[in-house]
Amino acid sequence: MNAGFLQTPVAYLKGVGPNRAETLQSELGIYVYQDLLNLFPNRYIDKTQYYKIGQLQKSNAEVQIVGKIVHIKTVEQKRGSRLVAKFIDETGEMELVWFRGQKWIRENLKLNVPYVIFGKCNWFNGSFSMPHPEMELLSEHEKNLRIHMQPVYPSTEKLSNKGITNRVLSKLIQQLFVETKGSFEETLSNKILDELKLISKSEALFNIHFPKNQELLAKAQFRLKFEELFYLQLQLIAKNMLHKQRIKGFNFDQVGPLFNDFYANHLPFELTDAQKRVIKEIRADLGSNAQMNRLLQGDVGSGKTIVAVMTMLLAIDNGFQACLVAPTEILANQHYIGIKELLQGTGVTCELLTGSVKKSVRKPIHEQLESGELHILIGTHAVLEDKVVFKNLGLAIIDEQHRFGVAQRSKLWHKGSPNSGEVGGATPPHILVMTATPIPRTLAMSLYGDLDISVIDELPPGRKPIKTVHRYDSNRLKVFHFIKEEIQKGRQVYIVYPLIQESEALDYKDLMDGYESIVRDFPQPQYQISIVHGQMKPEDKDYEMERFVKGETHIMVATTVIEVGVNVPNASVMIIESAERFGLSQLHQLRGRVGRGADQSYCILMTSYKLSSEAKTRLETMVQTNDGFEIAEVDLKLRGAGDIMGTQQSGMLNLKIADIVKDNTILKSARYFAMQLLKDDSTLEKPENLVIRHFYAELAKFKNIWNYIS
Repeated sequence: MNAGFLQTPVAYLKGVGPNRAETLQSELGIYVYQDLLNLFPNRYIDKTQYYKIGQLQKSNAEVQIVGKIVHIKTVEQKRGSRLVAKFIDETGEMELVWFRGQKWIRENLKLNVPYVIFGKCNWFNGSFSMPHPEMELLSEHEKNLRIHMQPVYPSTEKLSNKGITNRVLSKLIQQLFVETKGSFEETLSNKILDELKLISKSEALFNIHFPKNQELLAKAQFRLKFEELFYLQLQLIAKNMLHKQRIKGFNFDQVGPLFNDFYANHLPFELTDAQKRVIKEIRADLGSNAQMNRLLQGDVGSGKTIVAVMTMLLAIDNGFQACLVAPTEILANQHYIGIKELLQGTGVTCELLTGSVKKSVRKPIHEQLESGELHILIGTHAVLEDKVVFKNLGLAIIDEQHRFGVAQRSKLWHKGSPNSGEVGGATPPHILVMTATPIPRTLAMSLYGDLDISVIDELPPGRKPIKTVHRYDSNRLKVFHFIKEEIQKGRQVYIVYPLIQESEALDYKDLMDGYESIVRDFPQPQYQISIVHGQMKPEDKDYEMERFVKGETHIMVATTVIEVGVNVPNASVMIIESAERFGLSQLHQLRGRVGRGADQSYCILMTSYKLSSEAKTRLETMVQTNDGFEIAEVDLKLRGAGDIMGTQQSGMLNLKIADIVKDNTILKSARYFAMQLLKDDSTLEKPENLVIRHFYAELAKFKNIWNYIS
């Protein structure tokens, strides 16, 4: 059946009509035949077995029975009435009961004619009854396209109220198979079908809706999941190839004196093997004539900044400028201080540009940027303003990329060297995106599959793992005693709360209440306390942060505003109040605020005794491991991809049957086959791959995409 026929509006399918079509659209997003075909069942009821009334158990299970109705009566109740039918087979009798729709049912029931009934059995007053059974004449049941494993489709209250039951949906899909003659175009090549021993597309679609047994159902599910993930990966890999072939980048062909001098004489510590590997990957990109688009993942404290600095030196050695953009002033300031210190004595010029930099200071920065005297600019969104013009920007580094929108990244893209290029009159700078939020491998393959990904997966030597413990509220006095001991040693402490104001609905300590109790237990002048939360003015927040960074205060009481950014090596204790309220990735990010100095650091997770099983799993995971990637994998299993990515990003996947968490083995296989296919035939022009090319073009609605890849 050709793909065009499947774009027929669903209203034209026999049994639908305009009213039902409207409900199917609003409730299930079904507009055309294709959408109905892709309405895959949530689960299946095994109807391979027929029970006898004499075999029934008092188990409340769903059963299927063949028998006859021999008598019908209406029984009056305190409120209304019920319709009761006596149903028999050769082994016994039972009652069928209806509380709604009695008139229609009574008129349509046939006496002494074999029926197949299905439903849950209740045991009451010494006999079995089945309320509101599904019923079908045995003669119809035997004729129907069917049905040993009955599919159960997604449903809503509105669908039920409009009479679009599971049985109706199943009949509509049967009608669709009648109209298409169950024949659908193949979407995978014979090579892939043979190599993976996959069933055909037509068989898969039939057996996903009307499986004859468990084995055929499993084959259908595997085939359709593989296909969905294969085309997702094909799209991402093709996009990456397209980018590399169409968009040329500056060629940083030399490793010059600045890089070599810094490596030999200014590097404050030996690079880890992971850092060396990542720098090699970046160097290969920068010398490839294609524009680099690389995601650098590294856990908190893994040493991404030093990799960024060395990449910037490669740009400067090749006659280009570099910039680093951070999401907040505090983070930009921190990068500036750290990078300036690292580059002392190298002759490299570096300036800071944020919203609070005065106009008198901005003017010389703008002039030095345009003349090329300024090598590195570090800043916030202020760097993206139109009046900020580079002489020859060759490298842009974005820290915590998820905090920047598409439009903001596009502005950075267009700040490339204006004298040389293609995109908007400029060659785009090489882009390095850094994130301290570990992304599970399965998610990275599906969300960032069009970027090249580098991972720093080891911490610098000498860093002591943070000791994490879980304590209940009843241990609070001991925890306070421990805090006082740490402060006496000259250390600083974070105490983080999940709420700003008390919530009546939730029994959690809020920030202000917590702050007051901390002040009571840690009185001035012996102890100095800062407080920071999201409702404060930015200047007040920065002032309190600065006091803590300078060591003027011992304790920082805060909400999660401190999650990303501040580097205070002297802070060695992180207390997280009501830790059960935080997600795993948030707990891990908060823990990463400590452990930045040489001293042993601690993270104490405080909770009440009331914990859900999921909260227990989160806390146990935090206590057992410091590995952000391990934590991210557990988080993905607990929350699923949609929650982790947020609605906006999870919509990118829009998967109908596959689940990238549960089906990650199929995902890896799909990525491997997509990669091999494009390596062997990048334009999909070989005769054996035309079926894939055609279906991909249908999916992409962009039939010329392959013309750009040659």
